[in-house]
Amino acid sequence: MVQTETDILIIGGGIAGCIAAISLVDTHTVTLIDKLEHPKERIGESLAPATQRILRELHLVDDLQSHQESLYIQNLGMQSYWGSDQVHIVDHLRNPDGLSKSLDRKAFEEFLRESAVSRGVHCIWHTKLHHSRFEANQWLVTTKSVDQQEQCIKAKFVIDATGRQSHFARSQGIKRLSIDKLIACWVTLPNTEENKMSTITATEHGWWYTAVVPQNKRVIAFQTDSDLVDKSTFKDLNSFLKLAKDTTQISAILDKNKAAIKFHGTVAANSTRLEQVVGQQWAALGDAAISFDPLSSQGMFHAMASAMQLKNLLIDSAIIHRHTNQKEAVFQKRYTLQIHAIWDQYLHHKNIFYKAETRWKESPFWKRRHLN
Repeated sequence: MVQTETDILIIGGGIAGCIAAISLVDTHTVTLIDKLEHPKERIGESLAPATQRILRELHLVDDLQSHQESLYIQNLGMQSYWGSDQVHIVDHLRNPDGLSKSLDRKAFEEFLRESAVSRGVHCIWHTKLHHSRFEANQWLVTTKSVDQQEQCIKAKFVIDATGRQSHFARSQGIKRLSIDKLIACWVTLPNTEENKMSTITATEHGWWYTAVVPQNKRVIAFQTDSDLVDKSTFKDLNSFLKLAKDTTQISAILDKNKAAIKFHGTVAANSTRLEQVVGQQWAALGDAAISFDPLSSQGMFHAMASAMQLKNLLIDSAIIHRHTNQKEAVFQKRYTLQIHAIWDQYLHHKNIFYKAETRWKESPFWKRRHLN
């Protein structure tokens, strides 16, 4: 069995894992693993203006801009039909951090992976967590590749960046709590609209979202609770199109491009959190710790910002290079308070926004969100 030693093992090569790896590699040896050889297509493409500060701190702005045509387009803002039939527009023209970016999410994650490799992160793709145990003040993590080859990685600290699955934390017996049943069904298609602002539209049983991304492609998604729709509703494109017929803004777009629509199916979009986000020389990061409703448009920003905050805590506490039980206890307390504060603030704003929609108070979808 191949053996590797590292200061920090990061499990999960998505946005959170890559940003953490890039931010830590100058001060620690870092190993990054992911079960996928390449990122997959996924919904979630709005990069908040504030992420520009993080990209600048990591010296990624110039490289990102050089790939602009393939990675992102500038987004002037968001228009919403929320609380009334009148459109409401929020633009980013006066935002000191600039405009938001609509990403090709898959290409952006590939860009971050390549950046991690170029900065000296030891990256192992196509391998996944198989087993782990804590022994002699370090983690012994066994991984298994797609061809069943095992490798043992000795790490002083483990970061779980495996998204909502939180594979490492749950392997330690940590439970994950869900506060709702939100799912998202999504499609992509060529964009034929002159207006390229992102749009959200509330309906009786949930809400629609659409945005334009690079290569003149458009994403359209419907969000609702998994128990409020028949399971067959999101099985194929025809049922998705039927669902959209009652929403003028969405059906008009879909009707122009029916032959070119790519159906992606359903993904989890609910608000969830780990009961415990940190433990003996490990921490959960990004969606692995807490996951957001896509209405917040903060998922990628949270992944990046929390990675930088974790980096700062690790360096300030010096628990990797000069570990003591006292430092460990302080680190765990600070990280727990930090994540809990983010979660509480998120729930507060989420509740305010959902309660602003009052047209269907007795509909189960909205009634649930007005009870909180």
